[in-house]
Amino acid sequence: MKKLASNLTFQVLTAIALGVLVGALFPQFGAALKPVGDTFINLIKMLIAPIIFLTVVLGIGGMGDLKKVGRVGGKALLYFEIVTTLALIIGVTAANLARPGVGIDARASVVTQSAAQAAEASKYTTQATADGGMNWVDFFTHMVPHSLVGAFAEGEVLQVLLIAVLFGLAVSRIPREFGEPLMRTFDRLSHVLFGVLALVMKLAPIGAFGGMAFTIGKYGLHALLPLGKLMLVVYLTMFLFVFGVLNAIMRFYGLSLWRFLGFIKEEILLVLGTSSSESALPRMIDKLERYGCSRSVAGLVIPTGYSFNLDGTSIYLSIAAIFLAQAFTIHLSLTQEISLIGILMLTSKGAAGVTGSGFIVLASTLAATRVIPVEGVALLLGVDRFMSEARAITNVIGNGVATLVIAKSENEFDEDRHQLALQGRAVPAAQEPEAATLLPQVEVPTEPATPHS
Repeated sequence: MKKLASNLTFQVLTAIALGVLVGALFPQFGAALKPVGDTFINLIKMLIAPIIFLTVVLGIGGMGDLKKVGRVGGKALLYFEIVTTLALIIGVTAANLARPGVGIDARASVVTQSAAQAAEASKYTTQATADGGMNWVDFFTHMVPHSLVGAFAEGEVLQVLLIAVLFGLAVSRIPREFGEPLMRTFDRLSHVLFGVLALVMKLAPIGAFGGMAFTIGKYGLHALLPLGKLMLVVYLTMFLFVFGVLNAIMRFYGLSLWRFLGFIKEEILLVLGTSSSESALPRMIDKLERYGCSRSVAGLVIPTGYSFNLDGTSIYLSIAAIFLAQAFTIHLSLTQEISLIGILMLTSKGAAGVTGSGFIVLASTLAATRVIPVEGVALLLGVDRFMSEARAITNVIGNGVATLVIAKSENEFDEDRHQLALQGRAVPAAQEPEAATLLPQVEVPTEPATPHS
């Protein structure tokens, strides 16, 4: 019993259950616990930028091959585009088949919404109108930070990733006598940061409790009833995507999705409690190294995937857009639906892995289509928080699968470490002796044994 109580999975599950109970029985108190969950997420987010930087620099510095870095990045982006496009198509198809928005008088619902809802909806629609929808030029120019310090201070994942890639390539090109001491220092810093992460994760149950209590306390379980069909369609579609599409991809590469999900169960529960996929980002890099992926692949694919490979967000955006069209009795033609998918292929790439970002992207998408009223996002305010958990979990699993696929295709997958992970005895590459990871093996001549007299 003592061993069970000290298990992080058990602790987070218990915290989530208590959060639901507190939010349902004491809604005002539960809603007031928002700072608890937010503070825990901020503790995780403060570690994301330095961990990504050190992981990528150590990986590329050890790889030392510009062509290989480009090949890995190119494969990852191609995979992301194919899978997220498939997710969008699946979402649109599911919404057309299930028709969750039929029968909802959207115009009356939007007109009679409360003042608080109207204000919150206005925040999203105003931002969407001001942005005019995201475009590729803005997206790629935003990847380049104004300063090195600014990228780390603002926690911009793609900007930090760009800096790390350039820094890693530069380190791999300088003379060995300068590069090796620097790499050793970075490796030691990496150990320290993962140690800090381990300390922060001890607070995961508290963060999960606060996040879940706030969600239930503020929105209440009753908020699920009017839009229950929409939620059911979203959850079922994401379930089918994970256990259909992602499972098939894993099987093609000789891996088991079920075993992988069991290996990252703590990260999944953490995301469920906090409703933020970013809360699991640093741990996912470490876990995928333990599971057999090389440091360089895990360090490149996971951070990039948080902007380019949001499978759950893609499914949600496509279903929500079709739902609002049905709710407003707007009949979209096949051409309009294909155009919608095309716009979502662009706007979904700007959705960060944090709570609420999908809502803003949806508003931006509707503003760009000029067919579905942007004000319709007000209908989703009550259930968006509940659906964000499904989005975040699907995003985390999707990025994990993507990393495994790229590692396998690049022969950067350690089967021995993988088997250790399946046996519960995983050791990450980052914790192996420095000499084994940073320095070439040198044969030390041995003196002949002195015979005993």
